Amino acid sequence: MNAPLRALGTRARSRPLLAAATAAGCALAATAAVLVPTQKGTAAERPDRPPTAVEGQARGVSAAKCENPAASLRPTGDLDGPAVQRIKARGKLIAGVDQNSYRWGYRNPATGELSGFDIDLVHAIAKDILGDPGKVMFLAIPTNRRIPAVQSGKVDIIARTMTINCDRIKQVAFSTAYFEAGQQVLVPKGSPVKAFDDSLKGKKVCTAEGSTAEAKVREEPHGSTLLTVPNHLDCLVRLQLGQVDAVVNDNALAAGQAAQDPSVELVGKPFTTEPYGVAMNLKDVDLVRRVNKVLEDYRSGGANSPWMQAYQHWLASGLGGTDAPPAPEYRD
Repeated sequence: MNAPLRALGTRARSRPLLAAATAAGCALAATAAVLVPTQKGTAAERPDRPPTAVEGQARGVSAAKCENPAASLRPTGDLDGPAVQRIKARGKLIAGVDQNSYRWGYRNPATGELSGFDIDLVHAIAKDILGDPGKVMFLAIPTNRRIPAVQSGKVDIIARTMTINCDRIKQVAFSTAYFEAGQQVLVPKGSPVKAFDDSLKGKKVCTAEGSTAEAKVREEPHGSTLLTVPNHLDCLVRLQLGQVDAVVNDNALAAGQAAQDPSVELVGKPFTTEPYGVAMNLKDVDLVRRVNKVLEDYRSGGANSPWMQAYQHWLASGLGGTDAPPAPEYRD
């Protein structure tokens, strides 16, 4: 167990944790090490070069105007082009994920395997492209390295609770939204902080570096001071150690953290809309369309759809019930 979790044990004397939650915390707080060797992108994959016409199509939104960033490419036309052929030739889908977010992407302490809602989706994509859900190379990618990992060609996809927004669609291509969350505040029970408002004045707030939560707190600090860390779970550890007073995070992720530690809770209401998408390289138009085809299948079937089954298994106990996944939006 690493140093932060040793400190967590000291904190636990004044605020007991469930044994299972402690075990999960130990596993989740492991350093987000790369699981397979990194690969350098080709010259054509450098993010500083001018976009090609194909990449412009994938981008679909100019820097000056962004009306609906969540609108993606329809799953029609070429679904088996150069990007998909690259994955088939390799025999593995390389997916950037989290291994520190309980219920989304985390290393199960009982099995040692990566598990969670995002992990199930990656397996579905691998099955569609390669015929086998197990043909995946997982890379654990910190929050602030998601976009560079896609741009450099280090990964084929990122499935890591990544919000689609106007800034990001200039840099990477997204699938249709597969989940919709909202930012909320996580605090110890009994905290004077009651919401994302002036009750944060004079408090220390933690967010993951490169997250939409960081941007929101910088925009509206409410008199707080900000600490940024590489991964979302690092904020929970700092909250447990008393190093920060509150965490601002997507409620979907924060609900998983509250499940790990029953002495913390979400307060206030969600104050943003965070549609999650699978991120890909701008030039991989055929892969974007292929992933959107997978998502169409993943959503279909009503209450028995793979999406609803995954939601019920991983998320329903912390987030409450939902009738359906977000409907896809397309721009072509």
